[in-house]
Amino acid sequence: MIDPTPNERAAVIEGGKTGGEYLESIAKTDLVTLTQAEWDIFVEAVVTGYCDHLRALAALDRKRLDGMVPEVPF
Repeated sequence: MIDPTPNERAAVIEGGKTGGEYLESIAKTDLVTLTQAEWDIFVEAVVTGYCDHLRALAALDRKRLDGMVPEVPF
């Protein structure tokens, strides 16, 4: 990722945490020992954690932006 935004950096961290939680749940830390199915689940966990966090941050940004826009008086 080139020049990530603050939200993207935060999402990368959360995606990594989600992937790490999966690895802990299967008691493996050496990626080379993962089976194909475990690898697929690991990648899915990282990507899902990233996307979910990025969406959550975008929703917060949207809420803040919407709160800044004054209502039209007519």
